[in-house]
Amino acid sequence: MNRRFRATTTFAIAMTIALSLFAIDRSAWCETSKRDIDALAKGELIYIATIRKDGNQSTAAPVWFTVTPDHLVLINTGPDTWKAKRIRRGSPVIVWIDDENGPAFIGKAEITTEPAALKQIIEDYPKKYLQARIGLHKPTQETFVKGDRVAIKITPIRDLPDGFTSKPGTPPPTLDAH
Repeated sequence: MNRRFRATTTFAIAMTIALSLFAIDRSAWCETSKRDIDALAKGELIYIATIRKDGNQSTAAPVWFTVTPDHLVLINTGPDTWKAKRIRRGSPVIVWIDDENGPAFIGKAEITTEPAALKQIIEDYPKKYLQARIGLHKPTQETFVKGDRVAIKITPIRDLPDGFTSKPGTPPPTLDAH
């Protein structure tokens, strides 16, 4: 009986520690650094690279963006772009802010149909980009509904070192910090 009690207690303590560590790691994963928050507030474009099936980085493509109050990045693209196809497959993204040599982070990206995300893209782009304001490349509810555009939500996972550059055809950084 005593041995069973010790085993159960040891198991309970181990599970508590494991769950605590998971919670700590998970919350650290989803924090956007002050460096990135400041750069996103000033930035006009972000450059996004996805991960190809062969495991290497794609070429970084410049895209318009907006940022949610909780520091998630929202973009939109055509449904048949390589970016959209790779993100549907589960590819992480590497994001450079305002310049291909600017502050960079790796993030988790997902196609979203959340009404709040679509609304924010539709409302923010014309405020931020003159071309959208005059009607060029302006996302609309209709383009999302018809499937001509898809919205992508990017959750920053971790910063990449200053000076981290785009290297198409090379392995990407890992999602974790190690």
